[in-house]
Amino acid sequence: MRRLFPLSAESPAESPTGTPTGSAARPQGAPSPVEDREWTLEELAEAYAYPDLPPGPGAGPGPDAGPGRPAGVWLRANMVSSLDGAAHHDGRSQPLSSAADMRIFGVLRGLADAVVVGAETVRQEGYRPARAREPFAARRAAEGRPPVPAIAVISASLDLDFSLPLFTEPLVPTVVLTGAQAPAERLAAARAAGAEVVLAGEGTRVDPARVVAALAERGLTRLLTEGGPKLLGQFAAAGVLDELCLSLAPLVTAGDAARIINGPGLVEPERFTLASVLEDAGFLFTRYRRLRQEGNNRL
Repeated sequence: MRRLFPLSAESPAESPTGTPTGSAARPQGAPSPVEDREWTLEELAEAYAYPDLPPGPGAGPGPDAGPGRPAGVWLRANMVSSLDGAAHHDGRSQPLSSAADMRIFGVLRGLADAVVVGAETVRQEGYRPARAREPFAARRAAEGRPPVPAIAVISASLDLDFSLPLFTEPLVPTVVLTGAQAPAERLAAARAAGAEVVLAGEGTRVDPARVVAALAERGLTRLLTEGGPKLLGQFAAAGVLDELCLSLAPLVTAGDAARIINGPGLVEPERFTLASVLEDAGFLFTRYRRLRQEGNNRL
């Protein structure tokens, strides 16, 4: 793996948190990020670190507050796409992945407070509870956080198999977010399985902006969504998607698979800025952050 962006021959580049990433940031003798080599988990964790956020919902206003969203919360998405824009092959994203992609997948989970995912993706991908991994378990313990992120499942119908390990065997309770008028028997089944049920919408619908707010109220402010494409489209339409980590696979699939964001078009396209690019075996691991415009608190 090697870093393609940001690079500077004359001055060190900076990470989004302000940490130098160029030659001036490296101790003497340390390997260069432009070398094609396997990165350590610590290096990947630094490359994908969340921006500085207040420690909790009561900590005061943060840099990312805006209309309809709480302060101090950050929602990033992690998706993979083929060269021709497919978000999956034969209904699953795994055929588009690679060993490096899965390492980054694990790092992003290790950094997150909660992994937000749609019910269809849970069913298609066979989701299981997050597992504790070193060095993230030690890092999280030092920060006073649970050993793993909570899995937060969004489902209006609650058409989920609550006997699965995702609900019965997690290290931290799985969160289920649904509408206020979700079927009573399904609500009871979710709670009986040990899930924490959160109402985040009126009627039978789930409001994506309320999902972000509800998780932040529980101290889950470093959010990671792994899709699927419909859920990511809802977050984008609601204006709450802060960052997109996109793995571009050197594969062509053809077919009619969905794009990574699949839903109604936005009134105006959202502008993102390139934060970093890593490369490994032809895969590009890009990171984009939403641009905020002065005057409307948007990044």
